[in-house]
Amino acid sequence: MSSQLLDKREVRIRRMFDQIAHSYDLLNHLLSLNIDRAWRNKTAKLVPAGPPEQGPILDLCTGTGDLAFTYDRVTKGAVPVVGADFSREMLTRAAKKAAAAGAGERVRFVEADAQALPFADGYFQLVTNAFGLRNITDTDKGLAEMVRVTRPGGRVAVLEFSKPRNPVLGAAYNAYFRYLLPLLGQFISGSRENAYRYLPASVLTFPDYDALAEKMRAAGLTEVRYEPFTFGVATLYVGVKPGAPGA
Repeated sequence: MSSQLLDKREVRIRRMFDQIAHSYDLLNHLLSLNIDRAWRNKTAKLVPAGPPEQGPILDLCTGTGDLAFTYDRVTKGAVPVVGADFSREMLTRAAKKAAAAGAGERVRFVEADAQALPFADGYFQLVTNAFGLRNITDTDKGLAEMVRVTRPGGRVAVLEFSKPRNPVLGAAYNAYFRYLLPLLGQFISGSRENAYRYLPASVLTFPDYDALAEKMRAAGLTEVRYEPFTFGVATLYVGVKPGAPGA
């Protein structure tokens, strides 16, 4: 697999996502057959927010804000949501979506590096990351920052692509991911950074299931569990930051 495709330097990843921001939502829904919406809804159901007094929610690597808006909707706007990303073009589109939905005062967006977040320790009751952890240059540093800004007793939830374990489904998945998805994605997005060739390369080489759960434990989380979605095409990982709330 080309090392150039898996180049995860911050400058390259930021440039890549800036370039595809205009077609990001369309391609997410098209290439996942719209199942990505169901995955986000299920995440918000399985990892619900607590009451507002427990603090706001952070959606890291928020992109155009879909998971942030999902939490705003299911909490009926009662819990403030912050979406953070280092792609300015993605955040511009997220802000426009917030304004169109009348959520501009409840969901705010911050340009930030996932490896050095501009938030105080223990500020958020819940930190989520949907399909962005594998794009952070240093996965362990990104997880450490997610844990740092989560309050004691709060949770970290990671929704990420994974590799189906069923051999027949796995073969079909690999064929789709390696050939059809890059062809369609590159054609529609016109990405000069080969974003939709990077996507399958990054997924196929990223740790999943027990391996990613172990990374979350190493970052300091306890009670780590995971649940595959859609036969393992995506997996939700959840861990708890130890300590008493408010500690």
